[in-house]
Amino acid sequence: MHYEGNMIRPPSEANSILLQATVGCSHNKCTFCAAYKGVRFKIKSDDIILKDIDYAAKHFRSYKRLFICDGDGMIIPQKRLVFILKEIQKKLPWIERVGVYANAKSLSMKSLDELKILRDLNLQIAYLGLESGDDVTLKNVRKKGDSAYMTEQSVKAKQAGIKLSVTVLLGLAGRERSQFHAEKTGMTLSAMDPDYVGALSLMLVPGTPMYDEYEKGAFQMIDPIDMLKELRTMIAHTHLTDGLFHANHASNYLPIRARLPYDQARVLAQIDDAIQGKIPLKPEYMRAL
Repeated sequence: MHYEGNMIRPPSEANSILLQATVGCSHNKCTFCAAYKGVRFKIKSDDIILKDIDYAAKHFRSYKRLFICDGDGMIIPQKRLVFILKEIQKKLPWIERVGVYANAKSLSMKSLDELKILRDLNLQIAYLGLESGDDVTLKNVRKKGDSAYMTEQSVKAKQAGIKLSVTVLLGLAGRERSQFHAEKTGMTLSAMDPDYVGALSLMLVPGTPMYDEYEKGAFQMIDPIDMLKELRTMIAHTHLTDGLFHANHASNYLPIRARLPYDQARVLAQIDDAIQGKIPLKPEYMRAL
């Protein structure tokens, strides 16, 4: 397989074939992210992509899922993405699900009918980083678009039959807007109604603009207890039809897994116990991105 740079995929795609059709991230401006700094975004040539599909057909016959890397595979123009998905179906007919990273911009470039075509070609799940439902925070961290824009595009993907997995980031608003960020994020998740939510906890990375702001005192990190208070507020304001809410990433202080709305009361009580010191938190040295 022809891999370039750092390969990043969702935790749920750990056992998937990783087909790198793009390199880097099409936005690559978020102040907290160092994943693709210094990497110029590009879409790989069809020749390379087809060679990797052929390789996967010979060597990865036991894998049932495939993930199209890198940071925003959905940005691939519709005609080319259709071509890639058809080649996957032809050469790897045993693949049960194809997944891809997406953002509001890439989803906005495809109509509802075009997304339905992608779904019919087995693109079943899209992973999107909301990070926050607070528009001030989104602007501060240089995300593309506001919460309404991201909600609109996410709902369109769901209408096309594509499952949606949304990532949010605890601590992203700093101390001043902490609870407002948590409340607005829960409300935005409710409007999106994703199938999956993944809550991560902010870890500052040297070399990022947010780290520089922290060093200058312009950004104030919140402590672990305040992270839990954010998580509690967020879940209390998140009303899903039937979705999994995970906060079990390596960055989190308290691993939780809840199906909402059914487990909402249970998980809120669990967080309360942790805030009161009845449940130990993950030590700092065990946290990771």
